[in-house]
Amino acid sequence: MQLACPNSERCLLEVLELHDVQVEYQCRSGYCGACRLKLVKGEVAYQQQPLAFINDGEILPCCCMPLVDIELEI
Repeated sequence: MQLACPNSERCLLEVLELHDVQVEYQCRSGYCGACRLKLVKGEVAYQQQPLAFINDGEILPCCCMPLVDIELEI
């Protein structure tokens, strides 16, 4: 599934919600890590450095936006 990422959204989580993609979340600020997803391809930038621990290849969509086209494992 390919989704458009409008500039009006503040984070990837909001983009996913805009397209009715269900993602688990709790804090929306990078603190809890509940929204953790696997980044299969592409690159994201964090608007704020997340406090939750993330492994290599994982992202927190609540506090990042794609820099290029990305592929996620949901």
